[in-house]
Amino acid sequence: MLAILKVLNKQEEITGSREISRKLKSYGVDLTDRTVRYHLRILDERGYTTVFGKEGRRITPRGRDELAASHVAERVGFVSSKIEALSYQTTFDPESLSGNVILNISHVPESQLKTALQIMSPVFSSPFVMSDRIVLRQSGERIGDMIIPEGKAGIGTVCSVTINSVFLKAGISVNSRFGGVVEIRDGKPSRFVVLVSYEGSSMDPLEIFIRSKMTDVLGALRPEGGRILASFREIPVVCLEEAQRLTARMADLGFGGVLMTGNPNRPLLEVPVGLDKVGVVVVGGLNPIAALEESGMQTESKAMSTLINYAALERFSDVERRFT
Repeated sequence: MLAILKVLNKQEEITGSREISRKLKSYGVDLTDRTVRYHLRILDERGYTTVFGKEGRRITPRGRDELAASHVAERVGFVSSKIEALSYQTTFDPESLSGNVILNISHVPESQLKTALQIMSPVFSSPFVMSDRIVLRQSGERIGDMIIPEGKAGIGTVCSVTINSVFLKAGISVNSRFGGVVEIRDGKPSRFVVLVSYEGSSMDPLEIFIRSKMTDVLGALRPEGGRILASFREIPVVCLEEAQRLTARMADLGFGGVLMTGNPNRPLLEVPVGLDKVGVVVVGGLNPIAALEESGMQTESKAMSTLINYAALERFSDVERRFT
């Protein structure tokens, strides 16, 4: 039955038993139409699918939850693998500001879009964002291959994995080790208060931290300090000078992200590094969205959602003026 849910989860249209039977073969499952219908009735009873007469079925939100929960063990290390794959697929060139970048996609209530932009405004003026550019789409429109649901506005923020790609293309190998929450004091990073290994995670840790209300991004903008989303990476010692040069150049071009770079073979923010490695702390691309959650606004986010051409992004200040 899980294979049937997998098939339905990938379909945007209502799908009949014959089509499901055909697609199941790609999963190595050979079932007749009649057997598929039998399993579909069970899925209907459990609330995992919705029947549309003779047209077929669609998976329900409950069905998607069941599908996700059933494959947790299989997905351990999924985030680490996805980071590696996207690092190679991204084509962004900071010199020409061209090519595609990785976006996190977040949904906010369309009726609260103006308020959301006002809340995020100071975050986008801070050093705690990857870029001051975003993609904003309204319900029914697309961001990459993602369709924005009814009643929602979609906000695409640049994902920190884009840094990996830029470094990789400059010959700098990057090991993404942890996602975490960094304590900010007097505007500067003090220490990691939470760390989760990407290798052992079945979902992006930063999404978990947002849902768990573990951040205080808005507080980090004030003198008393707060907590922001960040990740910890390692690069080879021999690449340190080139990484620093590249980081400075990207900052000059308005593309930030690197919060701190450590010293060879020395811990950074109390996190030890491997032999002949240097620690790098990169800000989380979802910090503006974390600020919305802190303000009581419900959001839905998916890190590393899609690739999109950098030319499609707009300055946040321009978007804010247009909608407020």
